[in-house]
Amino acid sequence: MIHLSVNLNKIALLRNSRHTGVPNLLSFARIAYEAGADGLTAHPRPDERHIRARDINDLATLIKPWQPAFEFNVEGYPEERLLTLVQSITLEQCTLVPDAPSAFTSEKGWELSPADIAVLHPAIERLHGIGCRVIIFIDPDSSVVPRVLATAADGIEIYTGSYAAAFRTGQYASQLRACSEAARVATQLSLRVNAGHDLNLQNLPPFVKAVPGLAEVSIGHELTADALVIGFEAAIKAYKKVLFN
Repeated sequence: MIHLSVNLNKIALLRNSRHTGVPNLLSFARIAYEAGADGLTAHPRPDERHIRARDINDLATLIKPWQPAFEFNVEGYPEERLLTLVQSITLEQCTLVPDAPSAFTSEKGWELSPADIAVLHPAIERLHGIGCRVIIFIDPDSSVVPRVLATAADGIEIYTGSYAAAFRTGQYASQLRACSEAARVATQLSLRVNAGHDLNLQNLPPFVKAVPGLAEVSIGHELTADALVIGFEAAIKAYKKVLFN
């Protein structure tokens, strides 16, 4: 079964627009758990424009009784700030992205050049030391996938933003093939395959059908947009239904 990790960044972004603590991030984490999500994703950027470092600790405390069946995935650039933060909590997965501190959102994967590998390898060793799975965020490029082995990471997260953009035009076959091929190569190399970015209830069904070995999708922005219409619990259940089918 493909797991759904609910990204809470947009809930935190809305909360941060006021000083009232509303909406309460932990309440939404609990709703996600009770609605059948398989885990939570959070990305504590240096400017804390959405998820804050304190949120990571609060979320870790909340979900500890639900772990390891309910997984915590923290994503970010492998700098000392992030590594120190995640070493202080219990988490099942850490997803490493190549974002600069000023990045608007994660829109590009690691190229896994020698310079990238030099940054990633020691960080991954530290993360393995606390017993968590490490995932590398990459573009849907099958030629990059074999380079993951040099980092000692456990798998990939395929950036699906380009696929989602193409889907909106109706001309998405080539992007879907690229995602499928990247996943195929990763599976052959015994790497875990995750995916995320702008996946929604419309573009997710063909993606799930076409991508082999898919273990997890991380969805936040589109799920939150759907929740504005149908409610947070109902949105999670709708996404789970797509993944189950």
